[in-house]
Amino acid sequence: MEGPAPIIFWFRRDFRLTDHPGMAEAAGTGRPIIPVFVLDEVAETYGAAPKWRLNEALRSFAGRLTGVGARLVLRRGNARDTLLSLARETGARDIWWSRAYDPDAIARDTGVKAALIAASLRARSFPGHVLFEPWTVSTRQGGFFRVYSPMWRAVRDMPVPPPVPAIHRLTAPETWPESEAPETWCLGAAMHRGAAVIAKHACVGEAAAAARLAGFFDGPVEGYTEHRDFPAMPATSRLSEHLAWGEIGPRTVWHSGMQARQQGAGGAEHFLKELVWREFAYHLAYHSPHITRQNWRPEWDRFPWSEEEDEAVLRWQQGRTGVPLVDAAMRELYVSGYMHNRSRMIAGSYLTKHMLKHWRIGQRWFEDCLIDWDPASNAMGWQWVAGSGPDAAPYFRIFNPGIQAKKFDPDTAYIRQFVAELSARPGAAALAFFDACPRSWGLSADDGYPDPVVELARGRERALAAYKAFGQAL
Repeated sequence: MEGPAPIIFWFRRDFRLTDHPGMAEAAGTGRPIIPVFVLDEVAETYGAAPKWRLNEALRSFAGRLTGVGARLVLRRGNARDTLLSLARETGARDIWWSRAYDPDAIARDTGVKAALIAASLRARSFPGHVLFEPWTVSTRQGGFFRVYSPMWRAVRDMPVPPPVPAIHRLTAPETWPESEAPETWCLGAAMHRGAAVIAKHACVGEAAAAARLAGFFDGPVEGYTEHRDFPAMPATSRLSEHLAWGEIGPRTVWHSGMQARQQGAGGAEHFLKELVWREFAYHLAYHSPHITRQNWRPEWDRFPWSEEEDEAVLRWQQGRTGVPLVDAAMRELYVSGYMHNRSRMIAGSYLTKHMLKHWRIGQRWFEDCLIDWDPASNAMGWQWVAGSGPDAAPYFRIFNPGIQAKKFDPDTAYIRQFVAELSARPGAAALAFFDACPRSWGLSADDGYPDPVVELARGRERALAAYKAFGQAL
């Protein structure tokens, strides 16, 4: 007698076995489970650092599955055709996955689901990537939130299901389908020599995510509100890397934050607000998908940003703008694959306002360089700082990197940590930038520090003039 048909579980950006609603239900059936990752038409578009980080996530998750008696089957190709082929190979009648909410993933998933149904297969999707499904949160008028603060007030006391317990055992199929070797995919190839540098800073896997969460709530959360904007301080959770790849579930993070708030931790509520900021990004990506590629406010199509990627843009990418805090931020990105949130705002403001370059230039660079790259958060963040997105503050707000440095890096610890030319004795991180950056840039720690691409006062005046003309034309 043949055993029960297996369930194919299609993993994408949900590489965990704790707080995973879909996998928990699959495991609860007692049927054989075939975990699958497809390097598909969406994953193929990832930038250099995200692809490298994906490879590390796959390696870690494969080990996690081995520990519960399973394997991770790897295939490369169009998602629809690959899953249909796997179903034929294995006799599976059910293909399950966790939902995604950005437009590229939705388009892929919609096509996959239609093809599976047409083939008389059962397709099911599950929550788990966000706290609140985008269609469950709305304004009093029934629309979606276009401003963050009202959304926070609406969800702060909404019930969030508790995390689903960890899976300790999976039933294996009688025969495992063939799997491709991840090394043949060369996912880290585009990183070149930078991969070895970033590897020292990445924190990979479900166990590492749990340790980071515990470490944050064991201390830094208390001073989170006061210290989170100081980039040289270890004051943030650094969970963005794990949330981006699904190595920790947002419900797990939320309930840890709620427990800390109930226990009186000073920064717990502010931390929860930042988690909901991520939710806000996904709600916008779902309800107004053009935010990922076009100006969220269409009137900004008339703003005279330059889209030329010229020498000035190259210097911004290289961390050689001549503005120390901006350069420290850009070099932190290249050395670690990460950039502090305050630094992201300052570097983004300098590009889009002082330099008057289109936010898409910055968005693309971050898409290529961030190991915590997230399609919704990256898009919303760039539009927020550029002024074309969902920000209640005046669009002509311009961060002054000099003032920001005095306020948030008063002893220049962050600047000296990453900009070798401004330190008498450069440290490892500052020197690592020259090991990571392309040889074609021809940069050396012995180079002199450059003059500003755009002087701060002149850049501000030029931006305000552009905003004034833009406002008059509306």
